[in-house]
Amino acid sequence: MSHRSARVRLVTLLAATALGGAGAVTLAAPAAHAASSNVVISAVYGGGGNSGAPYQNDYIELYNTGSSAVDLSGWSLTYRSASGGSGGSTALTGTIAPGGHFLVQEAAGSGSAAALPTPDATGTLNMSATAGSVVLTQGGSTVDTVGYGNVTSSYVEESPAPAMSNTLSDIRTKGCTDTDNNASDFVSGAPAPLNSSAPQGVCGSGGTTPPPPTGEPATIEQVQGSSFQSPLAGKNVKDVRGIVTAVNGSSGFWMQSATPDDDPRTSDALYVYGGSTAKVGDAVTVAGKVTEYRPGGSSGSGNLTTTELTAPTVTVNSSGNALPAPVVVGSPGHVPPAQVVESGNPGNVETAGLTLDPTKNALDFWESLEGMRIQEDDARVVGPTATKYGETPIIPGNTTGVTNTPRGGILYKSYETPNAMRLILSDSLLPKGAMAPANVGDSLPGATVGVLDYNFGNFVLMATEVPGLKSGGLQRETTSAQSTKEAAIATFNVENLAPSDPQSKYDRLAGQIVNNLQSPDIVALEEIQDNSGSANDGTVDSTATSDKLIAAIAAAGGPSYQATWVNPADGTDGGQPGGNIRQVFIYRSDRGMSFVQKDGGTATNSTEVVGKNSKTSITFSPGRIDPTNPAWDDSRKPLVGQFEWQGKPLFVIANHFNSKGGDDSIMGRFQPPVRGSETQRNAQATVVRGFVDDLLAADKNAQVVVLGDLNDFDFSRTADILVGSGKTALTDLPRTLPVGERYTYDYQGNSQVLDQILISQGFGKKWSYDIVHTNSEFYDQDSDHDPQVVRVQ
Repeated sequence: MSHRSARVRLVTLLAATALGGAGAVTLAAPAAHAASSNVVISAVYGGGGNSGAPYQNDYIELYNTGSSAVDLSGWSLTYRSASGGSGGSTALTGTIAPGGHFLVQEAAGSGSAAALPTPDATGTLNMSATAGSVVLTQGGSTVDTVGYGNVTSSYVEESPAPAMSNTLSDIRTKGCTDTDNNASDFVSGAPAPLNSSAPQGVCGSGGTTPPPPTGEPATIEQVQGSSFQSPLAGKNVKDVRGIVTAVNGSSGFWMQSATPDDDPRTSDALYVYGGSTAKVGDAVTVAGKVTEYRPGGSSGSGNLTTTELTAPTVTVNSSGNALPAPVVVGSPGHVPPAQVVESGNPGNVETAGLTLDPTKNALDFWESLEGMRIQEDDARVVGPTATKYGETPIIPGNTTGVTNTPRGGILYKSYETPNAMRLILSDSLLPKGAMAPANVGDSLPGATVGVLDYNFGNFVLMATEVPGLKSGGLQRETTSAQSTKEAAIATFNVENLAPSDPQSKYDRLAGQIVNNLQSPDIVALEEIQDNSGSANDGTVDSTATSDKLIAAIAAAGGPSYQATWVNPADGTDGGQPGGNIRQVFIYRSDRGMSFVQKDGGTATNSTEVVGKNSKTSITFSPGRIDPTNPAWDDSRKPLVGQFEWQGKPLFVIANHFNSKGGDDSIMGRFQPPVRGSETQRNAQATVVRGFVDDLLAADKNAQVVVLGDLNDFDFSRTADILVGSGKTALTDLPRTLPVGERYTYDYQGNSQVLDQILISQGFGKKWSYDIVHTNSEFYDQDSDHDPQVVRVQ
């Protein structure tokens, strides 16, 4: 009964495929049987509690066509998905009188509707409103089977019964005869559940068509309107005509007008949510309720809505029709504004009374194409494929007005350059594995075609044809090795590293540290989990995690590293629940680097600066900086360590600032986006900067390195606070690189800085710096962050 969502939809389709495959191996298909002479399934309904549903629960109705009572002990009802995956069973007890009905109540939906008549049995089956199968068995033998909608499994008698909806059930034809052909034995009709108290000897529907649809006639363009939400939202409409352009499994389909209007502001396409046997190329007439669906529910409150028809009645008028030609994005008249999401400061674009202006605003441009067939020619891959979801960020091949990275990406270099021409290419409408994963710098030669959807703060191109893929030849970078006089200091977010992770992840991370980073003298690691990983069991120590990584480094031919850190208090530092992520220093001592151990640092006490000039020191090493300050609530506290490099003091502060979770998305309904998480990061930067000031006040020539995953950009206020000004200003090393090379992370196709290294003026000019691109651009990444290293004298 759950509503559609591109990401949830993908997972559902994959799960259904897997279950179907397993079923083909281990489960027998329902046995063919002669027309039953006694108990039959007389009605099924799967829309209970959904939008517009008349009843709160799904139900299955049985009828006894025989002349004697039937004891249902040992009988059961099993539900199976459209592909055959098991959805559970309901055991039955009780008796059906001859000519009597038996009502089985199943799962309730989330809406509010009328209760069923008193059921004769209850279960918890969560049935699809559109496509699935119900199997009635006695002692393991199949008695009756009903498959409805777009069923692809063998759990159906000959051809499936009509697809249902939130407002339609499937009812056996008058007399409740059973010819073993679901298509001819069932008709659609308004839900009318009958229990054992219903009149005996009367069964089935006399009609063969559902009641006539209600509502005002409308075109697709009138439903979509020329603003962000439909002017007909909440109303019933009918006679909506179009060509089916893509089918979303059993959940619904996209349709597009064959006679579009001349208004570039109104989309010519629409999503129809609800069961139907319509196929691509069918000309259909649809009636339904105009609904604005917001993906993500309450957690997606910043998302735009998509306009759709729900609880539909679908009539197929003809089949095999040519599809409307796709809009070629990037062609004359169809170029998305690259760097203007929404001009002005409208706030909530859905309530601001805006009329779409596709020529000026990227949000308007994509909204005006919602649901339509679009095409990108020679598309560029600007973000790696997220293989878990089958999603790849792309832009048209002829895109201009962006800052390109040397390796094929596009740079997010300021809040004014959002690169709003990006789309997320999804493979969820294609056969599993049909679309090959891609790296940044790859391209998709020729036409990439699909329908335009919206999900999780992004416009999504749902591919309907498998695009080609041309490799850009991207290789992982390797930095220069440090000289005998240089100390190499690196930072690396290793993405929730836990002992339960496969050895291959440890081996690959170790290979990056040894080979790509050239075995730095110090590595500040972020996202080291405790010994039990994400298990929320009170464990806080992480010795097993760091030991396993150190062993993998040695096995990869690297030096012998040691590790030091401060355990957090359980459940106080954010991150994956139970993981207790923290920063950890690993360091090698074979080249003149040593760690100054000063015991006493704990999760809650603060290390302080003591001494002056060459005697400047800290009270705890390793230690934490002001860990009880509210700036660190539910966030990682900074870890500071005092080292000596060839006899000279060196202070390293490892950070992992508050995440960007909860900020408005670039392509969301609130414009300009509100970045509320910055407030806490600014406070965190202020605390760290204060500690640096204490060090530099004690020794103006102190050599201080501030580094880690700051979760903020090189052009951000967070970075400005850390840099400071005047004689105590730190050098923010990403800002020293050519503009196109300033990135450590790729988020939805935007290459950007999240990880940084800053150094004090005590190092003079004798340093070299490198962001080593080994992860963020690759679909087979070992972490989602690139490491970086500074070599200092």
